[in-house]
Amino acid sequence: MNRHAAAAPVMILTEEPFSSPRAFSQPRLHPQTVALAVALLLSGCSSLPHRTPAPETAASAAARTATDVGTPAAATLPVLSRWWQQFDDPQLGALVEEALSGNLELASARARVMQARALREQAAAALAPQLGLGASLTRQRSSGSTTTVLAPLLSASWELDASGRLAATERGAAADLAATEATLLASAHSLAGEVALAQVALRGNQARRALVQASLEAQQQTLQLTQWRAQAGLASTLDVEQARASLEQTRAQRPAWDTAIAQGEHALAVLLGLEPKALQARLGRDGRLPAPGEALATLDRQLEAGVPAELLRRRPDLVAAEATISAELARLDARQAARQPDFALSGTLGWRALTLAALGGSGALVATLAASVDWPVHDGGLLAAQVEAQQAVLEQARLSWRAATLTAAQDAEDSLAAAAGSRAQARALGEAVTAATQALALARQRYQAGLIDFTTLLDAQRTLLALQTSQVGAEVDLRQNLIRLFKALGGGLSAADLAALPVRAAATR
Repeated sequence: MNRHAAAAPVMILTEEPFSSPRAFSQPRLHPQTVALAVALLLSGCSSLPHRTPAPETAASAAARTATDVGTPAAATLPVLSRWWQQFDDPQLGALVEEALSGNLELASARARVMQARALREQAAAALAPQLGLGASLTRQRSSGSTTTVLAPLLSASWELDASGRLAATERGAAADLAATEATLLASAHSLAGEVALAQVALRGNQARRALVQASLEAQQQTLQLTQWRAQAGLASTLDVEQARASLEQTRAQRPAWDTAIAQGEHALAVLLGLEPKALQARLGRDGRLPAPGEALATLDRQLEAGVPAELLRRRPDLVAAEATISAELARLDARQAARQPDFALSGTLGWRALTLAALGGSGALVATLAASVDWPVHDGGLLAAQVEAQQAVLEQARLSWRAATLTAAQDAEDSLAAAAGSRAQARALGEAVTAATQALALARQRYQAGLIDFTTLLDAQRTLLALQTSQVGAEVDLRQNLIRLFKALGGGLSAADLAALPVRAAATR
């Protein structure tokens, strides 16, 4: 694992996704690009209104990945779907999937997807002809006579969208939907990681509390032994008081771990969308850490040459950033199209008669047909300024994507190095605990035989407890760093799997 100090860097895009917000004609891509969607932006035609590429949704990205499984490159990639199942802990998997069904923030993200889907449908509806039905009944009294006029009406209108403004707006809404879906998936992946991290932290605190309890029992026996030796004249009162002080010092550690355990249980419950105390009976207090099995060793072999860009392409936060670029580019198209003439057709077909029977007569029919053109010839530079502003927004989206790719690369490499380091630390501390356990057993025997003083025995007990606590911390770090690595590599659920999960009713109220 020492190779991580000089591991190959993550392969990322080395050219700008596009040279400027004004020019999109010639693509220039590194052979090993991180983001396919941004590359597609380069290959679009520079003329309106068809310059914006169709956004890649989370579902289509998953389908594209599935078609690549048989390729040699994909075959070497780690299996990251439902990574929590690689830990030997059924409770961990149950907690993660329950959180994915009941977490309130995730439910809010699902609602945002519904909103984005409706907005896309709204934008698409603007491209279609609009039809309306109406009717009026007018009763007028004049000079002692009453006149009743019946007028049913059918109206129609259609904006022809010759400039492509409405089509660009619809593409922008579709890209917004893709970004929102990817953000939902990213939130689900993040939630799975948070639940796993919280569960491991809780188990670690339970294990530390169990160590304190075991040490208390051992120190209680040592105190009794010291008291017996003092009664027999083989130990001093000082030894007895030192044993008592050590016992009470260890006992004082229990409340802190009890508090940490309670807070961990509360945090897990809230992540699952439950009341803070809802999980106390279910979680237990055994302190058994989930076993990572061969997950880290497998990832280590598969990522020997560095983190492949293909893995980072799967990260839903990068998919969302790419879709945001598509959305902002579509809005730029719409802003530019607003400077072109637009044409619309409208018409009405109605009947106007004094009686119901007269509605069928030829004289009752009233029809109109109109065509209109809207061309902003002079607006004082308003539309040009709007285009400039949108170009700046597009540039912000591009830079945000670039920053996200670099952050993703750093997350992956940092997590891989941290997992390797914590594994080495846990192994070394395991050896130290074994040695300290043997040293304590020898010290107890030699103390009972009167060959060493009580201070040596006391130091051996304290050393063992400190090393055991450090070992638990290293084991917790190992598992949490592995979880962070899975998360950094984009592991979690596919969009289809997330959609198939049942949603707890309480989370949708």
